[in-house]
Amino acid sequence: MKLIEAAISFLFKMLMSLRNLGSSLPRRVSPPCNHHLSFIFSSPSTTTTRACIISCCVTGFLCILRFPFVTKSNSNPTNVFDVLDKVSMTKIIQQDLWNDPRVVGSIQSSLAPIWVSRVLVEFKQDPKLALKFFKWAKTRVGFRHTTESYCILVHILFYARMYFDANNILKELILSSCVLPGFDVFEILWATRNVCVPGFGVFDALFSVLVELGMLEAAGQCFLRMTKFRVLPKARSCNAFLHRLSKAGEGDLSREFFRDMVGAGIAPTVFTYNIMIGHVCKEGDMLTARSLFEQMKNLGLTPDIVTYNSLVDGYGKIGLLDESVCLFEEMKFMGCEPDVITYNALINSFGKFKGIPRAFEFFREMKGKDLKPDVITYSTLIDALCKEGMMQMAIKFFVDMTRVGLLPNEFTYSSLIDANCKAGNLGEAFTLANEMLQEHVDLNIVTYTTLLDGLCEEGRMKEAEELFRAMEKARVTPNLQAYTALIHGHIKARSMDKAMELFNEMREKNIKPDILLWGTIVWGLCSESKLEKCKIIMTEMKESGIGANPVIYTTLMDAYFKAGNHTEAINLLEEMRDLGAEVTVMTFCALIDGLCKSGLVQEAIYHFGRIPEFDLQPNVAVYTALIDGLCKNNCIGAAKQLFDEMQDKNMIPDKIAYTAMIDGNLKHGNFQEALNMQNKMMEMGIELDLYAYTSLVWGLSQCGEVQQARKFLAEMIGKGIIPDDFLCTRLLRKYYELGNINEAIELQNELVEKGLIHGYSNPAVPNIQT
Repeated sequence: MKLIEAAISFLFKMLMSLRNLGSSLPRRVSPPCNHHLSFIFSSPSTTTTRACIISCCVTGFLCILRFPFVTKSNSNPTNVFDVLDKVSMTKIIQQDLWNDPRVVGSIQSSLAPIWVSRVLVEFKQDPKLALKFFKWAKTRVGFRHTTESYCILVHILFYARMYFDANNILKELILSSCVLPGFDVFEILWATRNVCVPGFGVFDALFSVLVELGMLEAAGQCFLRMTKFRVLPKARSCNAFLHRLSKAGEGDLSREFFRDMVGAGIAPTVFTYNIMIGHVCKEGDMLTARSLFEQMKNLGLTPDIVTYNSLVDGYGKIGLLDESVCLFEEMKFMGCEPDVITYNALINSFGKFKGIPRAFEFFREMKGKDLKPDVITYSTLIDALCKEGMMQMAIKFFVDMTRVGLLPNEFTYSSLIDANCKAGNLGEAFTLANEMLQEHVDLNIVTYTTLLDGLCEEGRMKEAEELFRAMEKARVTPNLQAYTALIHGHIKARSMDKAMELFNEMREKNIKPDILLWGTIVWGLCSESKLEKCKIIMTEMKESGIGANPVIYTTLMDAYFKAGNHTEAINLLEEMRDLGAEVTVMTFCALIDGLCKSGLVQEAIYHFGRIPEFDLQPNVAVYTALIDGLCKNNCIGAAKQLFDEMQDKNMIPDKIAYTAMIDGNLKHGNFQEALNMQNKMMEMGIELDLYAYTSLVWGLSQCGEVQQARKFLAEMIGKGIIPDDFLCTRLLRKYYELGNINEAIELQNELVEKGLIHGYSNPAVPNIQT
């Protein structure tokens, strides 16, 4: 063992003295990489490192020393390096004399990898022969190139400016290294750099190849090595890496690499800034986008059409339309003429944020500049018109785009189909879907989901199921939205079992429910009073890492009250507080309304007083819920006090609050106060509805104010608000009770004539012939 170590030490010392390396073997500069590409930038253990260095050193030692192929001697050759001279080897390669016994013996030797590396070095001045030899050696059964032989050839080809071949060899090395020994590509490439006159472009090529192959983690490690050894990649290569990171959605890595790139002294170009600005604009981070925009101008770089288009689109998508227009004007002032993409961004932004007239101004302006609207232009306008319910104009543009030779795409069709579904025109929606297929435009998941939702909204669940299965047959994988639409439809159709079956099917396919779908399931179970099942679902939701939101808690609270379990409903409020869930004013509205309807008015008043504890203030809805509860529970004094308090806080009572106060006062015989409330409603421009009229007619009848009651009854009928049979009968009976027979008969005939009561045999009123 000591002899082996002494031999290794001797060989290593010889290499260090005879190889003019210019520098020591590079130290490792990055931590171990756990990625499956770790062979490229590995950081092996001490034992493995020693083995790699020894292997590299020995082969490098034998290659770089440039011993002649032949030792002049009459004795028999003793190794593979003593059997061929360069002239012979040149002839063999040129004439494809691969069956020469000397070559066959050398390639079959255990030292073949070393011999191959040496031959490559000998032919560094003739790169085409070196490449030909390399390719031949690769075809030999039982032989495999080492990482070193790859790296030597790359240096030779790169020095000869055979960049295409050099890149292909690098790609081959990287893609095949998973079956090679655990060598570090960068280090071997660095260690063999003196094979030719040192040049560092080859390291940029390595970086570029890694980027091109999509090995982004390995490319990042390569960049760190290059900066450590001060062999910096070109800005163009860095831009390619940035672009790939951006496309992969690696926002944080993009920003980090941009900082590292600038910090290393690589000057960013306009293209660099365009990539970064485009990426942050897509993320909606317009502060960073603006900062980068100013930074590039300060560096003397002139923003181009791509820069401006990204910014115009970015600001527009978040609704900052003034900023978009300012940049649009700036680009024109700077001599950067807007193109179709610019106008499409503006049309989309204004169409999205209720600015359709301005969107059409841009549409006319672009045509005035001889810029031809494309499919995106028309589709964007059609979508905006559909969302505004302007279907006729949307169809006109649809026809126009086909007339000018533009073929509608899936987005165009989906917009029209969605609008028709929402308008209840399912027949037209399916006609468009069939036309879409006839035009060889495949239905995508958005189109299928839109049609599913339309069918479910109309309760056509059998057809919805058929469409859902047809989608699967068409190899369009249902997503969360598609399942949500179908599940919601089944719940509305009161098919909770089927909804749960789909819910479980979805989860078996590893489609994770979002908060909306969990809430839909809770709503469905609550609507069927399956509160125990609700508890299980709530537990499963929490286990999946999703906490219930205020809407879910409010739905569950309301269900508990309807089931008569006010204790569980109240406990939910405390649970929300304990779990740190958001408690909203609507939570208290549901709680107070439920308590009042359960007759627990004092409990409702107590919780009303607790609202400030949650850093909340009661709104009109909460006041109204308590006022209504107080009125219905004969606490008209407390209700009046709350009503006045609400107005003192500059809250405007709504129709429900006024109706509650009218109803409460009439039940207590305070008909004048009730009429005062009705007058205030009219002054506020609040129209009476069925409930308000019913309260007035019923309450005034009870108070004996039949003329007033009849006036309101006639008024509501005149407005097309139809009273029920019970209300009409109540007023008639009161007339008879008060002895106003003639008025009663007159009213009865009038109501019969209008079809509001049936004939003259209503048992609730005397049967008097007229």
